[in-house]
Amino acid sequence: MMSAASPEPRLTSLSHGGGCGCKIAPGVLSQILKGSVQMPLPKALLVGIETADDAAVYQLNDEQALVATTDFFMPIVDDPYDFGRIAATNAISDVYAMGGRPILALALVGMPINVLSTATIARILQGGEAVCREAGIPVAGGHTIDSVEAIYGLVALGLVHPSRVKRNADARVGDRLVLGKPIGVGVLSAALKKQQLDADGYARMLATTTQLNTPGPELAAIDGVHALTDVTGFGLAGHALELARGAACRVTIDWARVPLLDHARELAASGLVTGASARNWAGYGAEVSLPDEFSAVDRALLTDPQTSGGLLVSCAATAVSAVLERFQRHGFAAAAEIGEVDGYREGARLVVR
Repeated sequence: MMSAASPEPRLTSLSHGGGCGCKIAPGVLSQILKGSVQMPLPKALLVGIETADDAAVYQLNDEQALVATTDFFMPIVDDPYDFGRIAATNAISDVYAMGGRPILALALVGMPINVLSTATIARILQGGEAVCREAGIPVAGGHTIDSVEAIYGLVALGLVHPSRVKRNADARVGDRLVLGKPIGVGVLSAALKKQQLDADGYARMLATTTQLNTPGPELAAIDGVHALTDVTGFGLAGHALELARGAACRVTIDWARVPLLDHARELAASGLVTGASARNWAGYGAEVSLPDEFSAVDRALLTDPQTSGGLLVSCAATAVSAVLERFQRHGFAAAAEIGEVDGYREGARLVVR
């Protein structure tokens, strides 16, 4: 292994795609999984792979169900401590997205040991541990390998009452959609990789990607909250489509109401977008209806891969104020109502207006 004093490359230079932009494109993933043969599922498995949900949920008893998930990716930023924080926040988010409370984590670590120093690798792990402490959970173990690209993430486990599990497939006709965080992380990460993101932009990116989605359990307890998911690598459009497909409904998004990170639009307009946004559109664009005047920049933002993105809530109209209040209480100032769910008719599953 190289010494700590040796020159090291930028972490993002070791990544062919950073953060949740590393995800396999939705169309390719669908083809990979197409021939999978599943064994009969146990009754205790409340949530499995059937609707591409955020985590598996297994009922332990009348009062507890185990939430189990994993997430890992290559560097989205160059600072090793920040990379660890972002990756850990992103992984734990899937527990919150099911309405659960995290209880412990296991670290998943793949590092190019001949390229990065032990000090740099340690800082990545320390960043992840700091977020786990903030979430109130231990890193109770893990696994490490020597890898060509730097990879870090977590297995995250949590608990939820079986009656409060929130799937991504339970939206109802008439529901309103509320988004917890602004979008545009992929655009800012593209600017960072090309060294065109200033200090303020980096601070905005770090603030949103390290904000734990702690409202999840409280949102799950609100009468009228029917479905939850978090917006990550498939972009806002992709995860809204998962809601629509799972519930056999149609989702409409009011684009003007969708919160964006400051300067994300300007950066996207200058060409600073990720390749993943185009791959996302290629994978599901046939299911989306856009206004005639919808620009290429807007489409890039609609499909922009979010790393550690916000919760997307489908709730009754009567619950919107309570949902927004919970978000604001936890410090999610940008949370906004962005659309609605209606009955499916022939045509697009997702309509943007």
